[in-house]
Amino acid sequence: MSVTGRKQYDIDKQTVVKAYKLVKANAGAAGVDKVSLEAFEKDLKGNLYKVWNRMSSGSYFPPAVRAVPIPKKNGGQRILGVPTVADRVAQTVVKLQIEQALEEIFLPDSYGYRPGKSALDAVGVTRQRCWKMDWVLEFDIKGLFDNISHELLMKAVRKHVQDEWALLYIERWLIAPMQGKDGVITARDRAPPKAA
Repeated sequence: MSVTGRKQYDIDKQTVVKAYKLVKANAGAAGVDKVSLEAFEKDLKGNLYKVWNRMSSGSYFPPAVRAVPIPKKNGGQRILGVPTVADRVAQTVVKLQIEQALEEIFLPDSYGYRPGKSALDAVGVTRQRCWKMDWVLEFDIKGLFDNISHELLMKAVRKHVQDEWALLYIERWLIAPMQGKDGVITARDRAPPKAA
């Protein structure tokens, strides 16, 4: 805390509560700390206070992300990162802070991870357009997210996100290590973790 008794960053406690409710609604597995949503709720007030206090003071550092291999249709695997419940709450606090500003720059045809939009919405629009056009173009850049430079990603984020504390935590999440099933921790310098 500063000399005046105020926190370094002004983060509303109610935003942390709202973030928790969103995390709970989304369910999900425990992270590297093995704390489930049910276990987190046993001291909900204390756990939410810890998230708020650390984020507000600038002292929040995300723990390692649990790496879970997911089989791909083509036979390979992709690694899914499972953050701890507390970390998902903290991530959602930042999401709530920056989402509106970012929402304004997206094109109407962007559907991924957008409020009020889903993959089913994209399918519905595609079906409508199939009646108007005789062709559909789909592409996928192999390994795109596996090779994104953190420096370039943060350059893009800084262009649209003004909140100093949000930028601080986004940078910390980008370099949060991955922990495999064997307990081995791997540092990361490229690619954001693929969250559960």
